[in-house]
Amino acid sequence: MRVLVKLLEGGAFSSFVHSELPPGTELDVMTPEGTFGSKIRQGGPRTYLALAPGSGTTPIISIIRSVLATEAGANFILFYGSRTLSSIIFRDELNDLKDTYPGRFSLFHTLTREGTDSPLFSGRLDAEKLRKFSGALFAPAEIEDAFLCGPAEMIQELKTALRDLGVEENRFHDELFAPADADNTATVTLAPLTAEAATGEGVQVTAILDGTARSFVMTPDQESVVSAAAAGIELPYCCKGAMCSTCRAKVIEGEAEMTLNYALEPR
Repeated sequence: MRVLVKLLEGGAFSSFVHSELPPGTELDVMTPEGTFGSKIRQGGPRTYLALAPGSGTTPIISIIRSVLATEAGANFILFYGSRTLSSIIFRDELNDLKDTYPGRFSLFHTLTREGTDSPLFSGRLDAEKLRKFSGALFAPAEIEDAFLCGPAEMIQELKTALRDLGVEENRFHDELFAPADADNTATVTLAPLTAEAATGEGVQVTAILDGTARSFVMTPDQESVVSAAAAGIELPYCCKGAMCSTCRAKVIEGEAEMTLNYALEPR
Protein backbone atom coordinates (compact mmCIF):
# COMPACT_ATOMS: atom_id res chain seq x y z
CA MET A 1 0.00 0.00 0.00
CA ARG A 2 1.23 3.49 -0.88
CA VAL A 3 -0.23 6.87 0.02
CA LEU A 4 0.41 10.13 -1.80
CA VAL A 5 0.32 13.34 0.27
CA LYS A 6 0.46 16.52 -1.79
CA LEU A 7 2.30 19.38 -0.09
CA LEU A 8 -0.02 22.36 0.32
CA GLU A 9 1.22 25.77 1.35
CA GLY A 10 0.22 26.21 4.98
CA GLY A 11 -1.17 22.67 5.16
CA ALA A 12 -0.73 21.38 8.71
CA PHE A 13 -0.68 17.66 7.97
CA SER A 14 0.98 17.74 4.55
CA SER A 15 3.77 19.99 5.88
CA PHE A 16 4.31 17.61 8.79
CA VAL A 17 4.51 14.60 6.46
CA HIS A 18 6.96 16.24 4.06
CA SER A 19 9.26 17.95 6.56
CA GLU A 20 9.07 16.10 9.86
CA LEU A 21 7.82 12.54 9.37
CA PRO A 22 10.90 10.27 9.26
CA PRO A 23 11.07 6.99 7.36
CA GLY A 24 10.00 4.02 9.44
CA THR A 25 7.40 5.89 11.48
CA GLU A 26 4.28 3.89 12.28
CA LEU A 27 0.93 5.71 12.21
CA ASP A 28 -2.51 4.61 13.37
CA VAL A 29 -4.96 5.37 10.57
CA MET A 30 -8.61 4.77 9.84
CA THR A 31 -9.70 2.33 7.19
CA PRO A 32 -11.01 3.91 3.96
CA GLU A 33 -14.57 5.17 4.46
CA GLY A 34 -15.46 6.57 1.05
CA THR A 35 -17.38 5.05 -1.83
CA PHE A 36 -15.27 6.42 -4.69
CA GLY A 37 -14.47 3.27 -6.65
CA SER A 38 -15.77 0.64 -9.02
CA LYS A 39 -17.56 -2.61 -8.35
CA ILE A 40 -15.57 -5.27 -10.14
CA ARG A 41 -17.70 -7.04 -12.74
CA GLN A 42 -16.93 -9.95 -15.02
CA GLY A 43 -17.95 -10.25 -18.63
CA GLY A 44 -18.13 -7.30 -20.92
CA PRO A 45 -16.97 -5.48 -22.84
CA ARG A 46 -17.23 -2.31 -20.74
CA THR A 47 -15.74 1.15 -21.12
CA TYR A 48 -14.75 3.28 -18.14
CA LEU A 49 -13.83 6.96 -18.28
CA ALA A 50 -11.78 9.02 -15.82
CA LEU A 51 -10.98 12.74 -15.72
CA ALA A 52 -8.50 14.26 -13.30
CA PRO A 53 -6.19 17.26 -12.95
CA GLY A 54 -2.89 17.02 -11.07
CA SER A 55 -3.06 14.96 -7.89
CA GLY A 56 -6.66 14.06 -8.71
CA THR A 57 -5.22 11.00 -10.40
CA THR A 58 -4.16 9.56 -7.01
CA PRO A 59 -7.35 7.53 -6.36
CA ILE A 60 -8.04 7.05 -10.05
CA ILE A 61 -4.81 5.21 -10.88
CA SER A 62 -5.72 2.67 -8.19
CA ILE A 63 -9.16 2.18 -9.76
CA ILE A 64 -7.59 1.78 -13.21
CA ARG A 65 -5.15 -0.84 -11.97
CA SER A 66 -7.89 -2.83 -10.24
CA VAL A 67 -10.32 -2.76 -13.14
CA LEU A 68 -7.79 -3.68 -15.83
CA ALA A 69 -6.28 -6.46 -13.73
CA THR A 70 -9.58 -8.11 -12.81
CA GLU A 71 -12.02 -7.32 -15.66
CA ALA A 72 -10.77 -9.00 -18.81
CA GLY A 73 -13.39 -7.26 -20.93
CA ALA A 74 -12.84 -3.73 -19.60
CA ASN A 75 -11.39 -0.72 -21.40
CA PHE A 76 -10.30 2.40 -19.52
CA ILE A 77 -9.87 5.95 -20.86
CA LEU A 78 -8.09 8.61 -18.79
CA PHE A 79 -7.97 12.32 -19.58
CA TYR A 80 -5.33 13.80 -17.31
CA GLY A 81 -4.68 17.53 -16.92
CA SER A 82 -1.26 18.76 -15.77
CA ARG A 83 0.82 21.94 -15.93
CA THR A 84 3.90 20.52 -17.63
CA LEU A 85 5.17 17.15 -18.78
CA SER A 86 7.62 16.99 -15.87
CA SER A 87 4.87 17.68 -13.31
CA ILE A 88 2.74 14.66 -14.28
CA ILE A 89 2.20 12.57 -11.16
CA PHE A 90 2.52 8.80 -11.70
CA ARG A 91 3.87 9.43 -15.19
CA ASP A 92 6.00 6.26 -15.25
CA GLU A 93 3.28 4.13 -13.65
CA LEU A 94 0.71 5.29 -16.20
CA ASN A 95 3.09 4.57 -19.08
CA ASP A 96 3.67 1.09 -17.64
CA LEU A 97 -0.09 0.52 -17.62
CA LYS A 98 -0.23 1.55 -21.28
CA ASP A 99 2.48 -0.98 -22.09
CA THR A 100 0.79 -3.71 -20.03
CA TYR A 101 -2.68 -3.13 -21.52
CA PRO A 102 -1.99 -1.56 -24.94
CA GLY A 103 -5.41 -2.32 -26.35
CA ARG A 104 -7.43 -1.59 -23.23
CA PHE A 105 -5.96 1.54 -21.62
CA SER A 106 -6.06 4.90 -23.43
CA LEU A 107 -4.20 7.84 -21.86
CA PHE A 108 -4.52 11.46 -22.98
CA HIS A 109 -2.61 14.33 -21.35
CA THR A 110 -3.57 18.00 -21.52
CA LEU A 111 -0.93 20.57 -20.49
CA THR A 112 -1.62 24.15 -19.40
CA ARG A 113 1.92 25.59 -19.24
CA GLU A 114 3.68 23.69 -21.97
CA GLY A 115 3.02 23.23 -25.66
CA THR A 116 2.01 19.89 -27.19
CA ASP A 117 2.15 18.44 -30.68
CA SER A 118 -1.57 19.06 -31.04
CA PRO A 119 -3.41 22.25 -29.96
CA LEU A 120 -6.24 19.95 -28.87
CA PHE A 121 -4.18 18.81 -25.90
CA SER A 122 -2.91 22.25 -24.89
CA GLY A 123 -4.75 24.15 -22.19
CA ARG A 124 -7.11 23.36 -19.38
CA LEU A 125 -9.17 20.19 -19.23
CA ASP A 126 -12.64 21.72 -19.52
CA ALA A 127 -16.07 21.33 -21.07
CA GLU A 128 -14.98 22.66 -24.46
CA LYS A 129 -12.20 20.09 -24.67
CA LEU A 130 -14.54 17.27 -23.69
CA ARG A 131 -16.90 18.21 -26.49
CA LYS A 132 -13.98 18.03 -28.95
CA PHE A 133 -12.82 14.69 -27.52
CA SER A 134 -16.33 13.23 -27.73
CA GLY A 135 -16.84 10.95 -30.68
CA ALA A 136 -13.18 10.99 -31.70
CA LEU A 137 -11.63 9.69 -28.47
CA PHE A 138 -14.60 8.29 -26.54
CA ALA A 139 -18.26 7.48 -27.07
CA PRO A 140 -20.38 8.99 -24.25
CA ALA A 141 -23.23 6.51 -24.69
CA GLU A 142 -20.85 3.58 -24.09
CA ILE A 143 -19.49 4.79 -20.74
CA GLU A 144 -20.20 2.29 -17.96
CA ASP A 145 -18.81 4.49 -15.16
CA ALA A 146 -17.24 7.95 -15.20
CA PHE A 147 -14.79 8.86 -12.41
CA LEU A 148 -13.92 12.50 -11.75
CA CYS A 149 -11.54 13.79 -9.09
CA GLY A 150 -10.47 17.40 -8.64
CA PRO A 151 -11.60 20.88 -7.56
CA ALA A 152 -15.37 21.20 -7.12
CA GLU A 153 -15.99 23.87 -9.78
CA MET A 154 -13.99 21.98 -12.38
CA ILE A 155 -15.69 18.68 -11.61
CA GLN A 156 -19.15 20.24 -11.84
CA GLU A 157 -18.26 21.75 -15.22
CA LEU A 158 -16.99 18.42 -16.56
CA LYS A 159 -20.00 16.51 -15.20
CA THR A 160 -22.39 18.93 -16.86
CA ALA A 161 -20.54 18.57 -20.16
CA LEU A 162 -20.59 14.76 -19.98
CA ARG A 163 -24.27 14.80 -19.06
CA ASP A 164 -25.02 17.01 -22.07
CA LEU A 165 -23.02 14.65 -24.28
CA GLY A 166 -25.17 11.71 -23.22
CA VAL A 167 -23.51 10.05 -20.23
CA GLU A 168 -26.30 8.82 -17.97
CA GLU A 169 -26.71 10.41 -14.53
CA ASN A 170 -26.23 7.16 -12.61
CA ARG A 171 -22.80 6.61 -14.20
CA PHE A 172 -21.03 9.43 -12.33
CA HIS A 173 -18.66 9.02 -9.38
CA ASP A 174 -16.77 12.02 -8.07
CA GLU A 175 -14.34 12.98 -5.35
CA LEU A 176 -13.67 16.65 -4.61
CA PHE A 177 -10.52 18.41 -3.40
CA ALA A 178 -12.59 21.12 -1.70
CA PRO A 179 -16.09 22.60 -1.95
CA ALA A 180 -16.67 25.22 -4.60
CA ASP A 181 -17.85 27.67 -1.97
CA ALA A 182 -15.43 29.34 0.39
CA ASP A 183 -17.42 28.25 3.42
CA ASN A 184 -16.62 24.55 3.65
CA THR A 185 -18.33 23.86 6.95
CA ALA A 186 -21.42 21.72 6.67
CA THR A 187 -24.29 22.64 8.95
CA VAL A 188 -27.00 20.17 9.84
CA THR A 189 -30.19 20.92 11.75
CA LEU A 190 -32.13 18.25 13.59
CA ALA A 191 -35.88 18.28 14.06
CA PRO A 192 -37.33 17.06 17.40
CA LEU A 193 -37.74 13.29 17.65
CA THR A 194 -41.01 13.82 19.51
CA ALA A 195 -42.83 16.79 20.91
CA GLU A 196 -41.96 15.63 24.40
CA ALA A 197 -38.26 15.36 23.58
CA ALA A 198 -37.99 19.00 22.56
CA THR A 199 -37.22 21.44 25.32
CA GLY A 200 -36.28 25.08 25.40
CA GLU A 201 -32.67 24.02 25.73
CA GLY A 202 -32.43 21.65 22.79
CA VAL A 203 -33.38 18.32 21.27
CA GLN A 204 -32.78 14.86 22.72
CA VAL A 205 -30.79 12.66 20.34
CA THR A 206 -29.86 9.00 20.62
CA ALA A 207 -26.93 7.83 18.50
CA ILE A 208 -26.03 4.18 18.01
CA LEU A 209 -22.37 3.68 17.12
CA ASP A 210 -20.74 0.25 16.88
CA GLY A 211 -23.75 -1.27 18.62
CA THR A 212 -23.65 1.08 21.61
CA ALA A 213 -26.42 3.64 22.16
CA ARG A 214 -25.58 7.02 23.63
CA SER A 215 -27.93 9.93 24.26
CA PHE A 216 -27.16 13.63 24.23
CA VAL A 217 -28.90 16.96 23.83
CA MET A 218 -28.36 19.06 20.73
CA THR A 219 -28.74 22.78 21.42
CA PRO A 220 -29.59 25.49 18.86
CA ASP A 221 -26.07 26.96 18.97
CA GLN A 222 -24.47 23.70 17.82
CA GLU A 223 -23.97 23.72 14.07
CA SER A 224 -24.32 19.99 13.42
CA VAL A 225 -25.17 16.61 14.88
CA VAL A 226 -21.49 15.70 14.68
CA SER A 227 -20.52 18.75 16.73
CA ALA A 228 -23.20 18.04 19.32
CA ALA A 229 -22.35 14.37 19.67
CA ALA A 230 -18.58 14.88 19.73
CA ALA A 231 -18.86 16.46 23.17
CA GLY A 232 -19.39 13.03 24.70
CA ILE A 233 -18.81 10.45 21.94
CA GLU A 234 -15.68 9.68 19.97
CA LEU A 235 -17.08 9.89 16.45
CA PRO A 236 -15.30 9.08 13.19
CA TYR A 237 -14.99 12.25 11.16
CA CYS A 238 -12.34 14.12 9.22
CA CYS A 239 -13.33 17.20 7.27
CA LYS A 240 -16.75 18.18 8.67
CA GLY A 241 -17.24 19.72 5.23
CA ALA A 242 -19.59 17.08 3.75
CA MET A 243 -16.85 15.67 1.55
CA CYS A 244 -15.09 12.64 3.06
CA SER A 245 -18.15 10.62 4.22
CA THR A 246 -16.46 9.30 7.37
CA CYS A 247 -19.24 10.76 9.52
CA ARG A 248 -22.10 9.53 7.35
CA ALA A 249 -25.07 8.24 9.32
CA LYS A 250 -28.58 6.92 8.80
CA VAL A 251 -31.51 8.58 10.51
CA ILE A 252 -33.70 5.85 12.02
CA GLU A 253 -36.23 8.08 13.78
CA GLY A 254 -37.00 11.76 13.52
CA GLU A 255 -35.82 14.10 10.77
CA ALA A 256 -32.52 15.68 9.80
CA GLU A 257 -31.76 18.31 7.20
CA MET A 258 -28.53 17.93 5.24
CA THR A 259 -27.50 21.30 3.87
CA LEU A 260 -24.33 20.21 2.07
CA ASN A 261 -23.50 16.90 0.41
CA TYR A 262 -20.37 16.20 -1.63
CA ALA A 263 -19.87 12.55 -0.63
CA LEU A 264 -23.17 10.67 -0.76
CA GLU A 265 -25.03 9.58 -3.86
CA PRO A 266 -28.77 10.42 -4.05
CA ARG A 267 -29.81 6.94 -2.93
